[in-house]
Amino acid sequence: MDSIPVKDAPKRSQETESLVRRLAGPSSGKAGLAKDQTEINRIITDASKGSKFYENEKKKDRELTARIEKILKQRDEVIMGVDISKVEAAVDQLIVQLEEQRDLTQIIVHVDMDAFYANVELLDNPNLAGKPFAVVGKGVLTTASYEARKYGVRSGMAGFIAKKLCPELILVKNRFWRYSEMSNKVMDIFHRYDPDMSPAGCDEGYLNITPYCEEHCLTAEACVKEMRDVVFRETKLTVSAGIAPNKMLAKICSDKNKPNGQYQLDFDPESVKAFMRDLSIRKIPGIGRVNERLLEAIGIKTCGDVYAQRAIISLMDKQFGLVFLLRTYLGITSNVVQAYRREERKSIGAERTFSPLDSLEKILEKLDEVAAELEKDMEENGWTGRTVTLKYKLDTYQVFTRAKSIDHWISKKEELYAIGKELLLPECPLKLRLIGLRVTKLKDLRDTGSSANGIKRFFESYKDDGSRKKVKLEGVHDSMEENMPGFHEHDEADCRWEDDDPDNDEIIDITDLHEQIIAQAPVSGPRRPPHSTNNAHASSSKLQTPTRPRRNSEVVHSQTRPEFESSKLPAKKPTEMHQCPICGKTIQTDNQGLNAHVDFCLSRGAIMEAQVEASKATKQDQKTYTGWPKSESSKKAETKLLTTSKSKRGVK
Repeated sequence: MDSIPVKDAPKRSQETESLVRRLAGPSSGKAGLAKDQTEINRIITDASKGSKFYENEKKKDRELTARIEKILKQRDEVIMGVDISKVEAAVDQLIVQLEEQRDLTQIIVHVDMDAFYANVELLDNPNLAGKPFAVVGKGVLTTASYEARKYGVRSGMAGFIAKKLCPELILVKNRFWRYSEMSNKVMDIFHRYDPDMSPAGCDEGYLNITPYCEEHCLTAEACVKEMRDVVFRETKLTVSAGIAPNKMLAKICSDKNKPNGQYQLDFDPESVKAFMRDLSIRKIPGIGRVNERLLEAIGIKTCGDVYAQRAIISLMDKQFGLVFLLRTYLGITSNVVQAYRREERKSIGAERTFSPLDSLEKILEKLDEVAAELEKDMEENGWTGRTVTLKYKLDTYQVFTRAKSIDHWISKKEELYAIGKELLLPECPLKLRLIGLRVTKLKDLRDTGSSANGIKRFFESYKDDGSRKKVKLEGVHDSMEENMPGFHEHDEADCRWEDDDPDNDEIIDITDLHEQIIAQAPVSGPRRPPHSTNNAHASSSKLQTPTRPRRNSEVVHSQTRPEFESSKLPAKKPTEMHQCPICGKTIQTDNQGLNAHVDFCLSRGAIMEAQVEASKATKQDQKTYTGWPKSESSKKAETKLLTTSKSKRGVK
């Protein structure tokens, strides 16, 4: 970010600049916002100063800066004495393999409703037309009209900050029931064009319109224009769309002509690569604010920079994800669009955000509301589970979780509340602004058949279902990752489960917890958030007050947390059988051992081992990149390739 262009203004430090960018929020690239947001960001920063949110963001920014310094030091070490030209040559060979798998036969569309909540409100209240207004929930904006965006107002922003940017801003209370009603109508229209469309939220989704275009002799542009016209005719809402050979490109294209527009990328390799070359790396789905800074630190600001820095990325594959970034540079990603499958669900949860509370009685009232909502959702959707996780956010915006596995299936409010309370009480007194419950290790009450459990089922599904098969590149890790390494731990995905509240949570990283335990010497003093105790949650299903000291991995810390310590633990007494919610194994251990086992299962190493094992089981002799499986429509398109015209395939 350039220095603020104020005459004689002192030059900000890089750390201060990065903090200003962080405070601007994850939605600073939304359509309709001013290109130069210097003054907007200054107002946001000044309005945030002195708040707990500001202090927490400043702390996280310092931690990220320290992490970047560590990575740069590692970079200098790994390139020492290395023949860079040989590394680049090896990467170039990998690029050739990837390029051979480019598939331009499918017409993928990403549809995105324009300022959905705001336009639904405008539909019901025409008096808002032409005025800057925003939909707000729990003090945070969920969307803003395009008139409001001109002032820098956007989703995820606190209402009082939005008012400073635009004093005449009208705040409208959200009505989720109404948005859900309109979403169902819109999705019904999309399903006419692709029965297997994949919703990506209540207001966007992916479609493969190849069969529809072939059946109705339509070009892609004509088909999408027709679809958008139908949406407007039947709902009076507008939708923008992107047309491209795969999902990543389609999503990027849908933002090109917002609002109420569409953009089609030419379906040829050179056009795709030219489109990607100068594209900001932040525009890529799967690269968030944190990874954007990490990439900038090694000289990558655009997708074209990936090629220039390919040797560094290759040598630091674990940190940056070589194959993911190469696919990004080439514009080659999955074009498989499929509807949500019930068996893919891993958790079900509910939570409440509120003004900070320090009264235990009122906090427990919120917990009771959450338990009631979760029970209702589980009963209505036919789920039960065996692991309950309590999530809470302090008034300082830090997020922590506590979990407990039990020996029977639960879904009733009383037991959900009792377990949540049991996990919460040892942490009190606390001042909270969010509390939630999540149930994992699910059992589908509507499923009459049997299926494999946990991560084994995840990888075995690739063996049984070709449409979900992962790419396999010999010697390359995480080759089918949809995101850069660490995206889910450090960016907007957070730990929100099914949270619609776009607050800025502190990300709790569990992937490197084992390395932290080894690397950091024990220190004295508290190792958890303020007012924590030494009690651990019980390992059995009996709801009793825990008496054993808590183990390290029951609290998940950010990577740079300095006060991490080891507790003095009593000898283990493995007297019970527990089932791991990740791998499905039944192990004899206490709650400490169970959580340690879960930590291991969640590590990337364990996941990679399972992936490699599943890959060997399906194809022992696979040595090269095999690409994504082609759908039936893809195979048909290939047989027609010599006789089908460009317009028939939807290509300009």
